[in-house]
Amino acid sequence: MNTLIKETKSTCCYCGVGCGVIIESQNDKIIHVKGDPDHPANFGRLCTKGATLHLTATPDNRVLYPEMRLMRDAPRKRVSWDVSLDYLAEKFAQTIEKHGPDSVAFYISGQLLTEDYYVFNKLAKGLIGTNNVDTNSRLCMSSAVAGYKATLGVDAPPACYDDINYTQCLFIAGSNTAFAHPIVFRRIEDAKTKNPDMKIVVVDPRRTDTAQMADLHLAIHPGTDVALFNGLLHVMLWEGLLNMEYIRKHTTGFEVLKETVREYTPKMVADICGIHEKDIIQAAKWFGAGPTLSMYCQGLNQSIHGTDKNAALINLHLATGQIGKLGAGPFSLTGQPNAMGGREVGGMANLLSAHRDLANAEHRAEIASLWGLESVPETPGKTAVEMFDAVKNGNIKAIWIACTNPAQSMPDLNNVIAALKNAELVIVQDAFNNTETCQYADVLLPASTWGEKAGTVTNSERCITRVTSAVPPPAEARHDWDIAVDFAQRLETQLSRTVKLFPYQNTEAIFNEHRETTRGRDLDITGLSYDILTQQGPQQWPFKTGAHRGTARLYTDGVFPTPDGNARFANVSYKGTADKTDARHPLHLLTGRLRDQWHGMSRTGRVAQLYNHEEAPVLHMNADDMQRRQIKSGDIVKVQNKRGQIILTAEASDEIQPAQTFIAMHWGEQSMHGLGVNALMPPAFDKTSKQPELKHTAVKVEKLDLPWHMTVMRRCDNLEQLEKIRTLLPHFTYASCGLFGRAVEQHLGMLILRAAHETAVDVDLIATIDTILGMTEDVPCLNYSDAKRGISKRILVEEGHVTGVRLVGETLATEWLKDVMTSGKLGDELRRWALAPLSAPPTGQHGRGKIVCNCLDVSQNEIIENIEMGADLITLQNKLKCGTECGSCMPELKRIIQTYRKK
Repeated sequence: MNTLIKETKSTCCYCGVGCGVIIESQNDKIIHVKGDPDHPANFGRLCTKGATLHLTATPDNRVLYPEMRLMRDAPRKRVSWDVSLDYLAEKFAQTIEKHGPDSVAFYISGQLLTEDYYVFNKLAKGLIGTNNVDTNSRLCMSSAVAGYKATLGVDAPPACYDDINYTQCLFIAGSNTAFAHPIVFRRIEDAKTKNPDMKIVVVDPRRTDTAQMADLHLAIHPGTDVALFNGLLHVMLWEGLLNMEYIRKHTTGFEVLKETVREYTPKMVADICGIHEKDIIQAAKWFGAGPTLSMYCQGLNQSIHGTDKNAALINLHLATGQIGKLGAGPFSLTGQPNAMGGREVGGMANLLSAHRDLANAEHRAEIASLWGLESVPETPGKTAVEMFDAVKNGNIKAIWIACTNPAQSMPDLNNVIAALKNAELVIVQDAFNNTETCQYADVLLPASTWGEKAGTVTNSERCITRVTSAVPPPAEARHDWDIAVDFAQRLETQLSRTVKLFPYQNTEAIFNEHRETTRGRDLDITGLSYDILTQQGPQQWPFKTGAHRGTARLYTDGVFPTPDGNARFANVSYKGTADKTDARHPLHLLTGRLRDQWHGMSRTGRVAQLYNHEEAPVLHMNADDMQRRQIKSGDIVKVQNKRGQIILTAEASDEIQPAQTFIAMHWGEQSMHGLGVNALMPPAFDKTSKQPELKHTAVKVEKLDLPWHMTVMRRCDNLEQLEKIRTLLPHFTYASCGLFGRAVEQHLGMLILRAAHETAVDVDLIATIDTILGMTEDVPCLNYSDAKRGISKRILVEEGHVTGVRLVGETLATEWLKDVMTSGKLGDELRRWALAPLSAPPTGQHGRGKIVCNCLDVSQNEIIENIEMGADLITLQNKLKCGTECGSCMPELKRIIQTYRKK
């Protein structure tokens, strides 16, 4: 056996920051990961998610070989690649011949590499002749794209991470950067420490960790961003803060916009947004003084007016000349690791390669020529929401889904699930077999994933990184580009095509063809190669032939990629959200991210310690709203609107304003009984970007009385146990299921199931749970049973450690027994009281509370105890080590210190 440890440079596969990582592998297994100190995105830093990537590289829940079924109600069976791909090529050819090329569709992902994206795009638009290829980036970044194009001419973020070091006003809108882009937030913290005079303005309805760092938090009402931005421009206009010379030389359309914003007085905007006039004026003065860097994300994008919101913010930069210079510019933070790369290759229903527009006949002719075709289709393809509507109504017969999970991530999920059930053919190409979408697959194809893939990705600041394979894919899994090429070649034969479009033997050949499509375009990378990316490291585009390095900032000369070279002001006005609150649905429901989870949790959900900060789905509410409804923290509630309902626990939060609520977007039916918060979200979308309003809806909240409770906890040796338990969640009115603790040697951590019901559930269901978890009656356990009261308790102790707990009918001891399972042995004193109805340990100890520092397993109560003894931040870091690793916990750590330090 080879004992040598191999190091391979790659990137993190989560958000769009694009952090470089070094993967350590041994005997074709990934054993560790660390930050790449040479990568310009992170310089060695990683957040909690990136730092635990190696813990996701296990064989559990991997798709290992192709599976197929010919009848919808039959189970899938293992088949060969030849059988599966020949079947698919024949079915696609028949469908195209009978119903036309627009009867098939591809729904792909911002997590694919650029080369994967390129092949899928060419497969749809070049070979099949349909523009029905869209991506989950439609849910993420399409409004940012449309905003850039409407104002600056093309989809190109003009600023870079380095600008954080030079800005005097950082304007963050619709982004909880501390949670969604933690490594960027570390840069912000560093910049603020070096330059205390830098002003940070945060626009967000919630008082998030990001907002709590701000010098000024503008807690606007949901969806009122355009009113705010127009109001800021109004103040700048009257205060003489505009750069009129820049406006005259480099822009058009200002006079029309000026007439619009005249009516957006501070008084009017304060009334619309629910904030103070003086704060509007102060924000305008800081923004106008500059240099100002704005950062924004889904709070602007995921809206039926997302394009207007983006454009209205960019208007402020154009009006003040805060663009194309150090520390200034509108900077959209990308949600996925390669959403930018997908946009570069035209991997969306309205785009063509290299930022070309599908509606432009000249652009279509250029791509046709590059691909050796007479033409490419001009009919716009179906975008994400439209695509699944077309599947539901039968216009799209076959849909190929790659590296994404629409049965969890799309809005109005009941409609999406109905579409998947109605489709004639559903193909799912994925690395994991347990996503919500996989159950609807007629053909399931095994794909490679992080650590196995090779190609390139582009991050938020236009920086391209070469990704190399650390280990081979398991079993029969193949790379996404390779699967698509193999299928395309078979389909070419079925369609009797003479032009062979897919001669690729490796990713470099694909990259080189993509590179040629960029020649002369705004993102020209004709000077780049795999060799340069390997030898010189990541590079920002454009990188033209003859260039020696990439381009950090765009538009430094004031010339924009528009017909006249000028940027364009967008004349936009405020309009409300898709769903309005009313007497039946009086509460706003907002969604967003957690610090330690990502997207639908198909990867982060495999790591126990990433649940420790927030273990289960929760509705966060304002305490006054809870009191009026007689809801206490921990109570089970029903959240409902016209599209559906979900049942979860409620918690009071000082981050939430009155009449507002919040649920994290990650939780789906893998984690709870129900489809998750996206089932409640409206399918309405922006008329330009076609991005749906996933950020907001209106709901009512009702407290439920579920007297029967159960908690089950078990040391988890493999994810198969977790998957079996998850199948039982629909048997309970309320249920949540996940992990906690930390992986130790061969153990993945602890499994936890919490459930509640109107009445006691059938004893056979409890017996099934005991069997799955190895806690049956024949296994030596501590037992307590009171049949008359419906109470049954069982505790499994192995080698002095509690490895299993099952509490039925009475669950008071859940939290302290959870602590016992993760942090200590069951001593004699605890053993005597383990089955008693005690909400606190009998030894007088306090529970640990939630974990604040995931890297070093430091709990909230440990931190509080030390603060009450006089510890400051430096003392806590020296003694407990919290905040000394990735730094993701620093905002919360500072907040706890501020709350509990002695006055």
